[in-house]
Amino acid sequence: MTKSQTEPPQTMMWGGNAAFIEGLYEEYLADAQSVDPQWRTYFDALRGGAPERVHSEVQQRFYELGRDPRRGASAVAASPQGYSGAQQAAGALMTAYRVYGHISAKTNPLKIRGVPVVPELTPEFYGLSDADMNEHVHDGAFSGTLREVIEQLKETYCGSIGFEYNYLPASERQWFQQHIEQGRGQGRYTASREERRRLMWKLNAAEGLELYLKNKYPGVKRFGLEGGESFIPLLDRIIQQAGAKYGVKEVVVGMAHRGRLNTLVNIFGKPSGTLFDEFDGKKKLSDDPDVAGDVKYHMGYSSDVRTPGGPMHLALAFNPSHLELVAPVVHGSVRARQDRRGDTERKQVLPVTVHGDAAVSGQGVVMETLNFSRLRGFTTGGAVRIVINNQIGFTISDPRDTRSSRYCTDVAKIANAPVLHVNGDDLEAVAFCADLAVAYRQEFGKDVFIDLIGFRRNGHNESDEPRMTQPVMYREIDTHPGARALYAAKLEKEGVLDAGEGDRLVQDYRDRLDRGETVVEEMDNLAQSALAVDWKAYLDTHWKGSEVATAVPREKLTELGLKLAEVPEGFRVHRTIERTVIKPRAAMSRGEQPLDWGMGEMLAYATLLDEGYHLRLDGQDSGRGTFVHRHAVLHDQDAQNPLEEEYLALAHLSPNQGRVEVIDSTLSEEAVLAFEYGYSTSEPRALVAWEAQFGDFANGAQAVVDQFISAGESKWQRMTGLTMLLPHGYEGAGPEHSSARLERYLQLCAQNNMQVVVPSSAAQIFHLLRRQVLRPYRKPLIVMTPKSLLRNKLAMSPLSELSDGKFHEVIEDMDVERARRVVISSGKLHWELFEARDANKEGYAGTALTRLEQLYPFPADELRAELARHPGAQVVWAQEEPENQGAWLMIREDLEKCLAPGQTLTHASRPRSASTAVGYASVHAKEQAQVIADALGEPVSREDFEAQVDLAKEAEAQA
Repeated sequence: MTKSQTEPPQTMMWGGNAAFIEGLYEEYLADAQSVDPQWRTYFDALRGGAPERVHSEVQQRFYELGRDPRRGASAVAASPQGYSGAQQAAGALMTAYRVYGHISAKTNPLKIRGVPVVPELTPEFYGLSDADMNEHVHDGAFSGTLREVIEQLKETYCGSIGFEYNYLPASERQWFQQHIEQGRGQGRYTASREERRRLMWKLNAAEGLELYLKNKYPGVKRFGLEGGESFIPLLDRIIQQAGAKYGVKEVVVGMAHRGRLNTLVNIFGKPSGTLFDEFDGKKKLSDDPDVAGDVKYHMGYSSDVRTPGGPMHLALAFNPSHLELVAPVVHGSVRARQDRRGDTERKQVLPVTVHGDAAVSGQGVVMETLNFSRLRGFTTGGAVRIVINNQIGFTISDPRDTRSSRYCTDVAKIANAPVLHVNGDDLEAVAFCADLAVAYRQEFGKDVFIDLIGFRRNGHNESDEPRMTQPVMYREIDTHPGARALYAAKLEKEGVLDAGEGDRLVQDYRDRLDRGETVVEEMDNLAQSALAVDWKAYLDTHWKGSEVATAVPREKLTELGLKLAEVPEGFRVHRTIERTVIKPRAAMSRGEQPLDWGMGEMLAYATLLDEGYHLRLDGQDSGRGTFVHRHAVLHDQDAQNPLEEEYLALAHLSPNQGRVEVIDSTLSEEAVLAFEYGYSTSEPRALVAWEAQFGDFANGAQAVVDQFISAGESKWQRMTGLTMLLPHGYEGAGPEHSSARLERYLQLCAQNNMQVVVPSSAAQIFHLLRRQVLRPYRKPLIVMTPKSLLRNKLAMSPLSELSDGKFHEVIEDMDVERARRVVISSGKLHWELFEARDANKEGYAGTALTRLEQLYPFPADELRAELARHPGAQVVWAQEEPENQGAWLMIREDLEKCLAPGQTLTHASRPRSASTAVGYASVHAKEQAQVIADALGEPVSREDFEAQVDLAKEAEAQA
């Protein structure tokens, strides 16, 4: 290494040197240890602890100026370009303000922590003299003496808004600079008189509702918006601008509980009288005993409003207290609405997600959602994400305890999303952020954050006392007059409001609340919009009355099956897939060999699509299937362009087929499953299925199952037909890849809320998946799918079982009459029992093997009829799982109720265990053999069995 590469420069740097340093700095940013220690020390000093990659742009300016920022250079001579030192400093300052101005912006309504000083924003950092400050400079929107330009820069970048956008691609940075700087050299926000009056009215409404509820229902929890009232005019502005300027037809909002009641009344137009009835306990979601309902501040709503661009449908997602989990649900719902409209540009439906400052940085699902926000299977064209930043998470407000990053919104950077930090006391700055955010989203199709900084006037809830833990903060909050009072005084002073009009607005709003009116003037109606999802066909349907024919004519199965086995001309399939999947599928379609699981499943999808229904299947390996059984998506082995290597046969079935997406999802469970739940709630005519790579991976999404999938209909009357495919089965793969935790799903089952099924053959999965869509009945479907059984010949089915059959909730053993022992099991264990019995036909001649394919809703009538065929038999429930897991403890009472007189019930399982399975294949094999032996019992000779049957018949005849 030469001396010039090992020693930091001590003189001015021009031309090629600047490019060299910039490249070295890029290496340093990527990996600080990759550069020479002296350079690393130098760059550390330059960065001053600031982590932004774009700091290099500031340093480039230093090099152009010809001064070494380490040494605070003296006045600069004219550069080779002929610019004066002041003109060059102006350029460097502009870069610095664009990069660092947000740090010194006056975005916080509270003064307890002051405003940080950034050295790069001071003239002294550049060694400028008083003479330099008086020199006239001009650059874009900024013009005047250098002293005046610095003030313009402060007003633009260090006013009520802090702009973070310099990590964006160049085209987006230029867009932001133009929109921020054009016409704003003096820091002015342009809002018309009427716009300012509307901002005032919405702010007045936001504060008015909170005061009204506080006085009318003192001490009752409402998770009020006091201190963050600017959120209501912000959201209103976003909705109106989206409709007026960009033709948005639907806005879907997701938010946690804080401010939800205010949003319902002042944005969605929920009649205030209806809300008061809920407070008074006079209003319930339903009188149906199966409807549990939920607290007021978790409820969703939908309505229609007028905008200058036409009518708009608004939807507020239902949300439990799981904070950020609603965000991916909203994105899924928006994606479904966009797909239903054919909105391929994703411009007509806008997602708005609302976050808390502590939650947006503390909840991992935020990162998961941002990570897939631009992926082709999940993008919604960007969301406007609003952080109601009250600077306190429950009781934590000390920055040393809240997060490791500067801002709560720093997670936005993983999605290259800009952030607008805005002071909630400055309503016109808030409105400017709304306009800028919507314009950016519509222009670039990406997420954008608005960090609305305010405070929380009360504790976490209205009965909590925050001064116990935040005495300094609340001394200032107690003296803060509130954003409404500040803005009313400003508008009266400027003549936008008449003297005293601000107080009259307060009384006018209160009068409307007293009358129980809708306080949103733009309401079109209070009914569901024509733009909303139509669920009428699925209302008032019941489990027993919803059976449909799922069989498909053989000719159609053959036609579609052969299309699944076709590939485009010149498309070279991997030789293993050609041999083991494509050719066998063609033979299966012609009826030349039985269908394996993958073909049964694929034909279910193909027939539904051919009938005009839609399919959305995703998971971490859904294209091929984790166990390489599906191969819905093929890859051309000779492709030169990775963007052109895929072929999805399901998309090439017929001209009028339904939409289809088979997606290999990002490595996420919680956010992806929540996304699919949201999608399913907005598209009832689709089979929406999420597949876990292994069934136990769904553990990472348990909150979605607990709070949305299993309980959403009971809490909110929100229907979903979401299907979960969970690979399950004990095959020696260890604790983490054996059990899908069947017991957890059964524990959640009640009031016919969902279906839990363990199918055992290709025909069964075919009819099951078709039944899920064809019935006018929408309930979640949990499927324990197999692994080794995918290729088990015993689980294959002839084509005739698809063309003539149906899904059987119980499959009886027709080979055995009047059995002495009936073994009931599910899934692959049945076939292992079958093989063990078949190996000793004489000894187990009196043993019937019954398959219980559906565990919930429990098919009691069907099982009772099967057991009645075997009077006096010993009935055994057999499962692979330990006794304290699996289905046994959850269905034991159901099994007992199905016993015929004289029958007894026992069970065979692994012993109780803390772990789902052992980690050693040899131990697994011994345990599995023991379960099978316990289930089948001691062999009995055929002669003894036949003698027992004859005795039973004689006893019956005598009776």
